[in-house]
Amino acid sequence: MKKILIVDDEPNIIMSLEYTFKKNNFEVFIARDGQEALEILKKQIPDVIILDVMMPNVDGYATLVEINKEEKLKNCKVIFLSAKNKESDIQKGLDLGASAYMTKPFSLKKLVDKVKEIMF
Repeated sequence: MKKILIVDDEPNIIMSLEYTFKKNNFEVFIARDGQEALEILKKQIPDVIILDVMMPNVDGYATLVEINKEEKLKNCKVIFLSAKNKESDIQKGLDLGASAYMTKPFSLKKLVDKVKEIMF
């Protein structure tokens, strides 16, 4: 079973993504900020991380910087999913090593398709 870590501070988005990815046969882990995500990543190595940018404590960009420092996480694919939609925001996410950057509001189908695309 493929593993996915969803990192977002919006409960409605978490619920929607959790339901959608469980329905698509993923084992789902949830973090509500970057710090919680980094704690989960000490114990779990997901195939894909969906990462919001604007979160309390540790934002998505800083979280990805920390993820990149961990050799055991080098094969994890990261998709930013954020309301920050300026070209400079998107470019920053991609420059940090994200496989994709999608903006909110988003299509669940397009997100699932993107996850499947970057995994294979």
